[in-house]
Amino acid sequence: MVNWAAVVVGFILSVILSSLFSVGGAFGVYLGLFIAGLTVGLMVGDGALNGAWNAAVAGAFGGIVLGILAVIVGTLFGGVAGFFAGLAVGFVLIIVSIIQSLILMGIGGAIGGAIKGD
Repeated sequence: MVNWAAVVVGFILSVILSSLFSVGGAFGVYLGLFIAGLTVGLMVGDGALNGAWNAAVAGAFGGIVLGILAVIVGTLFGGVAGFFAGLAVGFVLIIVSIIQSLILMGIGGAIGGAIKGD
């Protein structure tokens, strides 16, 4: 069962932490996503599977929002051509971000859920 309060917190943390840690490159982004997933897992508890599930849902929302922001930024800076470029990049970014966030936040959530336990 999805704990929506934990998913919202995880989503917000994934956006903030991956943005803050992005100074360190890809590793910083991965670390931010992992910490956000770990936090969700600790909030939810009830074992590794439940923590992984809730963290993965939060990561999916983060990936979708990141893709939407790419389309908006492309449109603002490039007009119609930027819209189509942002749409193409946004679509690829959504797919990659969802996979990346699902895996990293899911691992963190599983660890957090296992630490908190039942």
